[in-house]
Amino acid sequence: MNPTVGIAVILTVLQAAHCQMIKDLSACLLGQNLRVDCRYENKTDNPLTYEFSITKDNRKHVIHSTISVSENIYRSRANVTMHKNLVCLHLQSFTTSDEGIYMCELKATNDYTGNQIKNITVIKDKLEKCAGFSLLIQNTSWLLLLLLSLPLLQAVDFVSL
Repeated sequence: MNPTVGIAVILTVLQAAHCQMIKDLSACLLGQNLRVDCRYENKTDNPLTYEFSITKDNRKHVIHSTISVSENIYRSRANVTMHKNLVCLHLQSFTTSDEGIYMCELKATNDYTGNQIKNITVIKDKLEKCAGFSLLIQNTSWLLLLLLSLPLLQAVDFVSL
């Protein structure tokens, strides 16, 4: 095989071997707390690493990360939860001093295509309140089962018990 063709084939395979891709990044307020949802499509069972950071005054500040060290001012206020295809940053006591460009960076182990990065500008006065059903939507099979069981619950005669 021609070496040029071989290199082209390897590059094509590496591009097709993309293991995860950030689909959506959104932010909302839950009481006085900020929640940033980083939704992704994952095509591998390899461990996922993440980093949430904020850029303000042209400087990057790491909020929570498995890639690098978080800054002291965020350590006690930030935590991350992971669900199927969703990584959520929770920042307690969100104020206008926390406004800026939030970044979600994801990388799956052995993903040779590099990190996936998505940004969102967060301004407190422009944030919507988090939807009450957002946690239910994350697990659609549970929600579907609940909706399908409603007619059965209506048909049950509880008086005879």
